[in-house]
Amino acid sequence: MFYAYILKSTNHNYYYKGHCQDLEKRLRQHNSGMTESIRPYIPFTLIYLEAFESEQEAIEREKYFKSAAGRRYLKKILLL
Repeated sequence: MFYAYILKSTNHNYYYKGHCQDLEKRLRQHNSGMTESIRPYIPFTLIYLEAFESEQEAIEREKYFKSAAGRRYLKKILLL
């Protein structure tokens, strides 16, 4: 399975959108500071997840989350 996910910084009003195959491993990587651009916002918690059969589907959904329409969708369902 592949996943498109949304993480929220527990200390800041910051949301990270991504995709991966191993969600637990990826969350550990984010929270350990391996991604330099989001290091100031750690720690993160998972707030939304969708599962897909193919990596391409997960990538497309991540791109949607990053679009204006995707941000409106997430704001509506997550009450952001």
